[in-house]
Order: sequence, then C-alpha cells, then structure tokens
Amino acid sequence: MKNRFLLALLSGMTFPAVVFSADGVKLGDPSLTAGVPGTGALTPSDVRTYLSNPANHSVLSVELPDGLAAGKEAIYIPENNPLTRAKVELGRQLYFDRRLSKDATVSCADCHSPSAGYGAHTQFGVGVKGQTGGRNSPTSFNRILSKSQFWDGRAADLEAQAVGPIANPIEMGNTHQGVVSFLTSNEVYRLQFEKVFGAAPNIDNVGKAIAAFERTIVTGTSPYDAYEPLRKFEEAFEEQLEDLEDFKKEDPSNFAKYEGLKSKSDANPMSESAKRGRDLFFSTKSNCSACHVGANFTDELYHNLGVGMASEKPDLGRFDQTKLEKDKGAFKTPTLRNIELNAPYMHDGSQKTLEEVVEWYAKGGHPNPYLSDKIKKLELSEQDKTDLVEFMKALTGPLPVVNEGRLPQ
Repeated sequence: MKNRFLLALLSGMTFPAVVFSADGVKLGDPSLTAGVPGTGALTPSDVRTYLSNPANHSVLSVELPDGLAAGKEAIYIPENNPLTRAKVELGRQLYFDRRLSKDATVSCADCHSPSAGYGAHTQFGVGVKGQTGGRNSPTSFNRILSKSQFWDGRAADLEAQAVGPIANPIEMGNTHQGVVSFLTSNEVYRLQFEKVFGAAPNIDNVGKAIAAFERTIVTGTSPYDAYEPLRKFEEAFEEQLEDLEDFKKEDPSNFAKYEGLKSKSDANPMSESAKRGRDLFFSTKSNCSACHVGANFTDELYHNLGVGMASEKPDLGRFDQTKLEKDKGAFKTPTLRNIELNAPYMHDGSQKTLEEVVEWYAKGGHPNPYLSDKIKKLELSEQDKTDLVEFMKALTGPLPVVNEGRLPQ
C-alpha cells in the first residue's frame, strides 16, 4: 500500500479513498465513525469480534481534508493518547450515550449535535432537568487543531474538556465515580476499556476515548477550499489566461492544471458575492483575518469584543482563569468553518444570525475598558455586509457520517 501511495504521488493521481498506508487515514473516512459492524445494541460478542482484529488497535497516522490540510502543523494529539480505530469507536459510543448523565437524559451530543453542526441551536447549553448554563455550546469539530478548550480556555486539552461536563451539576449532573461505576458494570464497555487501555474503566481514560473520537470530526472541502487554488493560479497566470487557445498550445501542462482546478471549483462553486466577501475578509478594510486566521480561521486566542459587557455583572471569560486585567471579557476566537450551521453566535448566544454578527463588528463592538485593539468601527456598505456573510457561508464543508445509535446494550 505504501508503494502504491508513492506511485500515486509521482504520477499525480489522487485517490478518493482515504487509507494511504496500513496505519494511515484521512480524517473524514466514514469507516472511522461507522460503529462496530452490525445492527442493534452492541453485545459482548459483537465487541469481542471487533476487538480481536489487530488492525483496530494500530496507531493511526492522520491526514486532514483538503483546505484544512494547510493547518497540519497545528495538529495536536498527545503522546499518551494516540489514535486507534478501537479507541475512536469507544469514544463514539461514550459521546452519544446519555447514560453518562445522572438521569440518563443528556449526552455530549445533546449540546454538541451532528444535526446542529456539532453545537446546539439554543442560546445556552441545556443540561439535566432542563437547566441552562450561561454560555453558548461551542462546536466540537476541528478540535484536532486546538489545545485549550471552552470559551475561556479552562481545559488544557480535549481530554480534560471531555470529562468536565459529566460532573457539572447543570450539564450532565453526574459524578466521575458514578460514570466509572456504570461503565464497569456494563460488560460491553468494560471489555473495550480493558482491551483499548489495558485497564478497567477510569475517568482519565473516559476523557481519552471521547477526545480520540472528537479529533476525527473535521470539516471537509468547502466552496472556498475548491476556489482558492484556482484563484491563486489565475493570479499567477493572469496574462496567459487572456488567450486560452495560446495557453493550451504553449503550456499544455499548466493548462491541464488550470482545467483541473476550474473543474473542481465549478463542481463546488463559490458565488460572486462570496468571492467579493473573500477579498473583503482578508483586507484591512474589514480586518476579519486579524483573528480569524489560518486553515481553521481562528487564532486560538482570546479577545474582548464587548459582547455582554453592558450588563451589570458581565461574564469576565478568560479573566476568571488567568486573573489578568487584560483578559476581562475576553473569549476564544471560534472557527468560522461551517459557521452557518452553528447559530446562535458569540459566547452568550446573543446574536441569532451572521448578519447580526457582521453588524456588531461594523459598529465596533461595545465600548469598554478592555475592548480588543483589533475591534474598530468599519465603513461597510450594505453590499459589503452581504458579501461577508456569503463568504462565511462558503466556508461550509461536509462533516463525517457518524453512527449515532449503535451503543452498548
């Protein structure tokens, strides 16, 4: 298989499949999140058969989908939690199992649902007994490119983030010991923990399994990703493209490359409004890319936009973790990938549409002593605002197909 991949690289071929070597996988591969083969509730026999396959325990070397791949240097997988198919599968089960909550009514997926772009369409997260917190549910995709988690960065990594809500009285309302007791008493789970981690269930390994699953949830190729290589080519070959017939005769190799890029973009088109929005987004006129930067469109830093700062007792965000004056009212920059699927917006869910978000930035946020120096009033026309929204929508790509229902009996 490795030789086949090398030959493909040399020949310029591409493979729609995802496995490049015995232990390699491109994230988004449906086999990672399809669940243990079969139907119905998982039985001990099902998982014994699955766990007996050595391939399910090989450490995976991962690649990112097109577009997102430009951020590969930011991939974060802790050395003590390498990805394997069996670990990802265990994490998938835990992510969707409501029995991890105190009253078996709330799972990780209830606040970070595939049907809601791995977030929730409620202003605040809704936990056990219908309780609500004070912050909007952040998305759980593309987390493989992020270390600290939550709006305020209080979890050092996905492993810590995964187990936090379990013991939060407003969210899942359980205790870590309560979850461990349930998992230990369930033969299907116990068999998997013993095989995957070589130990009976414990809360650290619960976090590792859920984190492993979450790292496989990434956004696929968006219209922007399909257009950007073509745009760069057109910029580099502007003169040659003025006469396509001459270009084809004089430089058939690059002409063929142009046709390939154009075909991909035409198949996943970006509107003219979105293209204008793209230029505006990356310009100093809007300054959007000062924070929404890189392949995942986030600097992974914390900024005060003035959101919620007009209240009598504002949420101080990052300050509660660092106690640094400059961090008052600062919250983590969210990814703009698939942002149109994640309404409402901001840490407090106060803005219902992308149009409202653009208006907030255009007016310069809400003045306060800690407002980020990157937030300034913008001179945007109504067309500019529309174009920016259309560009953000053009950042939407497919998410992996995930089996949500095949869980332990």
